[in-house]
Amino acid sequence: MDELIPGLPNDIAQECLIRVPYDGFPTVRSVCRHWKQELQSSQFHRLRKTAGLTRPVIALAQAEPALAPTAGPAKKYTASASPSYRLVLFEPVTGAWSCLPPIPGLVRGLPLFCHLAAVGRELVVVGGCDPETWAASDEVHIYDFEAGVWRRGARMPGPRRSFFACAASEELDAVFVAGGHDEEKNALRSAMAYDVVANAWAPLPDMAQERDECRGAFLRGAFHVVGGYPTDAQGRFSRSAEVFDVASRRWGPVEEDKLEVGTCPRACVAGGDGRLYMCRPGGDVAALSDDGSGAWWAVAKAPETARVAPLLVAWERGLMLIGSEKHGGGHVGYVGDVGTGKGATTWKTVGMPEEYSGHVQAGCSMEI
Repeated sequence: MDELIPGLPNDIAQECLIRVPYDGFPTVRSVCRHWKQELQSSQFHRLRKTAGLTRPVIALAQAEPALAPTAGPAKKYTASASPSYRLVLFEPVTGAWSCLPPIPGLVRGLPLFCHLAAVGRELVVVGGCDPETWAASDEVHIYDFEAGVWRRGARMPGPRRSFFACAASEELDAVFVAGGHDEEKNALRSAMAYDVVANAWAPLPDMAQERDECRGAFLRGAFHVVGGYPTDAQGRFSRSAEVFDVASRRWGPVEEDKLEVGTCPRACVAGGDGRLYMCRPGGDVAALSDDGSGAWWAVAKAPETARVAPLLVAWERGLMLIGSEKHGGGHVGYVGDVGTGKGATTWKTVGMPEEYSGHVQAGCSMEI
């Protein structure tokens, strides 16, 4: 076996390489063929995780604040009536913020209301609307953190849809999509899955109900689709949910009264502890009990400065809440540990530089 680092045993060389931070992966890959193969191996990333060297990374689709007309070296930012959106990264452990390279060809920024999903060390951007025409997009873009490059994925089949449920399964290397509405504003029941490795879409059985503006989460081998409304009940959100079991490839019965109130479940996310979390209209962040009772219990009060347009992102043992105090105001962030008892989450303020205080439309987490 060729030496990874000349003069060192390969196990020692591996110990050196696994300590390279993820933003150094593209440089490491470019050194030689053996280092590239090492980074591509599943053993390399298992070693990083076992050694406690992987870190949670939050990816956000965030508005880029415009520079004020009189901005000087201090770079004063201001809200924009029609901001462009970009992909930013936040690292909860270090508090560092950064931007991903823009997607090639998207000169007006990210599609509005696109979905973000993480599969392994790849970030998948699905759908959304053209920032200028508002036409629905069927495009898929994938950022490879190992190579530091973007590539195009296979387009979503079927009618172009917007405001659909979306969630990823890292174990299956797949992104699941369901519901939303077509270009005629008809709510949809159809669902599909995207195999990131094979770059292929496959249809899933239809849901029992039409669900526009629904929310998706992947928990314990199942794709959960929560809330939404049918075509003939525009804006009147359902309290129900449906669950697709991947093993049996079947949707379970409609779960009535899954939500406490009929509202848009935008701030709804699968926690790293296997529970479903959401922001309730009253200002609570609540978790769905896993005892089968269907009861929600408050884990924390959302700070008043983040109750407008809130978004939750979860990772193993952690939650991030991003929101604003008023419509059009700058966004602020908080992080908290996922607790095991009621009221167990305590928020800590996230340091958000002014250039990273724009409105956030979507988010997801990954461990790299």
